[in-house]
Parts: sequence; structure tokens; C-alpha cells
Amino acid sequence: MHAEKNNHTISRMARLLEVSRSGYYAWIKRVPSKQAVRRERIEQKVAWFHGESDSVSGAPRILADLRADGEVISPKTLAKTMRRLGLRGICPKRWRSTTIIDSVDAYPPDALNRAWDTGALNAVWIGDITYLRTA
Repeated sequence: MHAEKNNHTISRMARLLEVSRSGYYAWIKRVPSKQAVRRERIEQKVAWFHGESDSVSGAPRILADLRADGEVISPKTLAKTMRRLGLRGICPKRWRSTTIIDSVDAYPPDALNRAWDTGALNAVWIGDITYLRTA
């Protein structure tokens, strides 16, 4: 009704929507509840902390930030707030080893007998390519 009051009269909209005109005016004058004010304040802080972390921080880290900032909030309330705002943290993938250990494979013989320092530059080159699959 508030958005359309320039196009239609309040009386007509109230009659079509089957609400009282006095109820509409009472709703406009009503101050927000303490719960609504707190919810708005927490939503702003959550969005700010999430943005400061480049959208990386999830609920546990933002919960720690909020508590450090003096807010008293439960983890479930924070998770619900983040879902309502459409915010998600980034969880890194589990690290997986690329080396496949096979007991059947034989190790090549040590041609240097562990004597890597020969006293000359570029005489011995060593490297580890066990993560590459070879024939």
C-alpha cells in the first residue's frame, strides 16, 4: 500500500485488500521491536565481517568475531542469519596425496651411493618425481 499510495487512495486500497485504514496508519507509526532492531544490527555486523574476510569466513569464524565484538548470539541463530542473507563460507578441499605407494614397484638403484656432493658445480642433479606416473 505504501508503494502504491501515489497511484491509488489509501481508502480504496484498504477496501480492496480487506484491511482497515486505521490499521494501516497504525502500522506506519509503529516503532520496530527490540528484536527487530537487534536482528538488523546483527545482520549488518555479519555482512560486514563476511565482507571483510573476502567472503571466506563461515559461521564459526564469524561467531568468534561477533563474540569478540560483544554480541551474545548462539551458533544456530548465526547460521540462520547467514542463510537468510545468502552468505556462505568457503571450505577448502581436503588435501589428498598424489603419490601412490605400490609394494610391487622396485626402487631404482642408487648410482651415486648417496655421495651427492662431488665438489664440482652441475656434476650431479637429483630430483623427486615419484608423483609422476611412469611405465
